[in-house]
Amino acid sequence: MPHRVTIDGSDRQFDVEPGNTLLRAALAAGVHLPYGCRNGACGACKGRVVSGQVDRGDFMEGALSGEEIAHGYALLCCARPLSDLTIECRVAAAPRDLPLRTLPCRVERMNRLAPDVMQLLLRLPASERLQFLPGQYVDILLKDGRRRSFSIANAPQDDARIELHLRRVPGGHFTRHVFEGMRERDILRIEGPHGQFCLREGSGKPAVLLAGGTGFAPIKAIVENALQENAARPLFLYWGARDRAGLYLHELAAGWAERGAVGRYVPVLSEPAAADGWTGRTGLVHRAVMTDFPDLSGHEVYACGAPAMIEAARRDLIGNCRLPEDGFFSDSFTFAADSLTP
Repeated sequence: MPHRVTIDGSDRQFDVEPGNTLLRAALAAGVHLPYGCRNGACGACKGRVVSGQVDRGDFMEGALSGEEIAHGYALLCCARPLSDLTIECRVAAAPRDLPLRTLPCRVERMNRLAPDVMQLLLRLPASERLQFLPGQYVDILLKDGRRRSFSIANAPQDDARIELHLRRVPGGHFTRHVFEGMRERDILRIEGPHGQFCLREGSGKPAVLLAGGTGFAPIKAIVENALQENAARPLFLYWGARDRAGLYLHELAAGWAERGAVGRYVPVLSEPAAADGWTGRTGLVHRAVMTDFPDLSGHEVYACGAPAMIEAARRDLIGNCRLPEDGFFSDSFTFAADSLTP
């Protein structure tokens, strides 16, 4: 039977199956406890057992002292409950609660998703993890001191690696290197997590996820996190691109709709080529939302893409579809001298 864990001083609870750790079960339930390594080395996930019994598991010397153990402390990444528990620990309720870290990473895999879109899978060191919320981004730190910002495209449960979607910017030094010079096993340095583009916790309103081009990356993280957590909140996905190639993970998104992860997936092309054979929706993607949701008074909209798309969506959805002004959340991608800044 699973054990019920309560966070002291709050209404947060989650269940831990036999053999599972407190940290792993909490993250799977959407309770964002702090951590740094997941293997008992750093001590970042330290918490105090207020009531109940735990097996503290194996952890590295120095991460937890004998005095701390005597006062009830345990490392949540190693500890397994032996009974129902009440624990005292910090919970990350907002992006500002997560620690900012600078970490090396290795290019594990490169996949060309479209002629101008590259998927980078970056592997973190075995003893390090980057804690983030779905929708946030990281900076890639370049040797000349400049930085390039890209949204994280994977759910935070898969925290041993970072997935990025990079669009090639004409004349851009860094993206040209990615497409022409970068190789698997290259080393990069990242800093993060950054950004406030996350589903607002505590809101049960249906959420319209509006993506333009590679603005699909943070939306992907949000949907995959909802799948991991078996979230009941209704999600509706609209993805706009110029042509069919721009919907570079169309089959993945369509699969989410088939599985019920999103209540609706609507791809929209603004300039489909004759060779695309496109029979779906055309025009501006936010106009498709307006057609399908003439009254958004009970919804929230999360939009990610080019500034022109964000500005038009904000203006029209609030002005014409009764979306509350505080119900529109956005992440705008701006390109300048090869800089992608959410």
